[in-house]
Amino acid sequence: MRAAEGRDPAGLGTTRAIGFLAPALLLVGLFLVFPALWTLYIGITDYQLAGPAAAEPSVVGLDNFATALDDPLFANSLWLTALFVLGSALVGQNALGFALAWFLRRVRPGLRRTVEAFVLLAWILPGPVVAYLWFAVLSRDGGTLGLLLGRPGTAWLVEYPMASLIVFNVWRGTAFSVLLYTSALRAVPPSHLETARLAGAGGWQTVRDVVFPHIRGHVLTNTLLISLWTANDFTPFLLTAGGPNHESEVLPVLIYRQALESGRLGYASAMSLLLLVGNLVVALVYLRLLRRRA
Repeated sequence: MRAAEGRDPAGLGTTRAIGFLAPALLLVGLFLVFPALWTLYIGITDYQLAGPAAAEPSVVGLDNFATALDDPLFANSLWLTALFVLGSALVGQNALGFALAWFLRRVRPGLRRTVEAFVLLAWILPGPVVAYLWFAVLSRDGGTLGLLLGRPGTAWLVEYPMASLIVFNVWRGTAFSVLLYTSALRAVPPSHLETARLAGAGGWQTVRDVVFPHIRGHVLTNTLLISLWTANDFTPFLLTAGGPNHESEVLPVLIYRQALESGRLGYASAMSLLLLVGNLVVALVYLRLLRRRA
């Protein structure tokens, strides 16, 4: 009797426990498990958007995966995605988010709330709206950035497509890092900061030797989340559509174009699964780092 109570402290019983879990399991199966399995099935077929292969697709095994790994466009997109994540997430959003959180902790409440409101505004606006605003900023014809820098007529999205996307994504996604680091910095004991100040430590020394050891877990969590979000972000399509000449064609954009523009749904699904595997590898690396911290 006591053993049973230990296994079921709430006293629900197996049937009622399953009943409580069933709606959640149903939703997970319907919106996560089934789409993943369906994508896996399509990825091993020659499924097309139209034509005979759309009605009766044939199983081709791992041919789509082998084709993707040998495709120069896939290799180019993989490199651009890594560059996009490195520049806008690992470096940009992380560094800017922490810098803003570190700066805002000592400013007056009114100024802090104002800055936080503007930062959050960039995050909560819908992607198409933000993309339209940045298209106006970077436009060749009367774009705000060209006028401010004295370079009217510069086609930033054509001449510097990846740099433009990185700056755009840093501006748009930094809010999450600011919120997370602001919360993390509150957990640093003020006495430790005061001790570092009395010992003559500079700002960077304080961050490196006092602050970072306390918030290392938050840094890893933030880096994991923003890396995965950035790697799977489709918003760049709204600015450059992968151009010019595939110079900004990150993986989500390439997958979209292969699926809906070229009609190669099976091939695009294989690419999606390769992207998923990449996400899982990155997640496992971060989880290992978190365990090492513990």
